[in-house]
Amino acid sequence: MEKIKEVLKPYGSFDVLYYYSKIAGKLEKFLAGREIATKTVLKNFFFLKRGSNSKPLFIKDLRCVNEKMLKLRAGHGLSEPNVRKLLTDKQILVWQYFVPRKPIHFFYATNGEKPGRAINRIFIDIDRQDCSSEDARKVALSLLGKIKKDKEFNKMFKFKIFLMWTGSSFHIYLLLNKKINPVLYKKYLSYGKKKEESFIMKWAFLVSKETGLKVKAGHEREKKAIVLDSSNTPSGKLARPPFSLHVSKKGEIDGVAVPLSENELKDKTLISKLKKLTPEIILRNLGRYNKLLSTKK
Repeated sequence: MEKIKEVLKPYGSFDVLYYYSKIAGKLEKFLAGREIATKTVLKNFFFLKRGSNSKPLFIKDLRCVNEKMLKLRAGHGLSEPNVRKLLTDKQILVWQYFVPRKPIHFFYATNGEKPGRAINRIFIDIDRQDCSSEDARKVALSLLGKIKKDKEFNKMFKFKIFLMWTGSSFHIYLLLNKKINPVLYKKYLSYGKKKEESFIMKWAFLVSKETGLKVKAGHEREKKAIVLDSSNTPSGKLARPPFSLHVSKKGEIDGVAVPLSENELKDKTLISKLKKLTPEIILRNLGRYNKLLSTKK
């Protein structure tokens, strides 16, 4: 492809697909075998396209994106006569997932689309709501420490920790060495009443005590509270991958998701650095994320 100056306007009109096609290669191992999904944001509305309601799309499928396709999208719609004749079936599917001229969130099926599957990836969202991103950083750092020092948990599960900035807050993944039955997730890593054995409930209490912030495990949002939410772990649920564009409620691109090291998470100036990231900066520095994206311990 020719050199592009404006990553989100590669051929004159707004289009996130050029950017996502460029980062896709770096995510092929991280997202291998997991269906991807897109959330297209419109005014006061959004629509979700995913493997459970459409033909499945995988990250490797974005290899089909080329200059000819992107230029066609810049001036035409998929419903126009003869447009489909210029595309392969795979390109048509990618086009349907990544609608041109719209801001789009990028997601993937955390442990696959079909419900009830075994789990090899635990996902914890640090949902900050009306709390600051800096408070979310403190909570993420404290939670990381609690997970690493929890002897009982580490005896039961072997895993690699993966840290990520979402564009607004933080995610912590536990990439398991072996698949586990969903029953183990429900018993030890979900939340709710009569969950005395749940690690996520215990960690929330300890993190709240250490940081002095209101931290709880759950899914329901609460003002002035940071929620540790593991509910998007089971198969059939979605999570945000690295490099996803973060779209505000107003439909504006206001951040980019990136993997982080533990040392970066300790940096008190981290938030100001992360908020300066742009799609252009991400593409120029893709190489530095290779090691962080490894799924092996």
